Amino acid sequence: METAKVAPGRNLDTYRILFIIKGVLNLLISLVGLVYVVMGFIIPAPTMTDFPGYTPFNIISIILVIFGSIFILFAIVMAVLTFLAAKYIGERRSATFIIVISIINCLTGVLGIVLGILTIIEIQKPEVRALFEANRTKNK
Repeated sequence: METAKVAPGRNLDTYRILFIIKGVLNLLISLVGLVYVVMGFIIPAPTMTDFPGYTPFNIISIILVIFGSIFILFAIVMAVLTFLAAKYIGERRSATFIIVISIINCLTGVLGIVLGILTIIEIQKPEVRALFEANRTKNK
């Protein structure tokens, strides 16, 4: 009975595609922050006749705009880092960066947890580590 030889790192291309999908989902999630920013601009400010201590701004609107902007910024940064990790997986380089991004993705929900843990497990395999080391020495 013959055993089939499996190429080391055969799952890396699948993980690269999953990282790209996760990056696209992060970009779509940034639209939730856009909803908060729009709500911040839609909420009307009080007029002079509503309150004796009139101020020309509404604190709730400012909080919504700031929260939405921070949310958008965080989601876009996560998407860019995830796309960069997908690029590095495809090039088989910078394993440490990929592991760090996988750990950060573990904080972003169920898909991030599953993708992060499976990627860390795959990259820690000795044969996959050897692929990354071979590319590192080849590029020097």
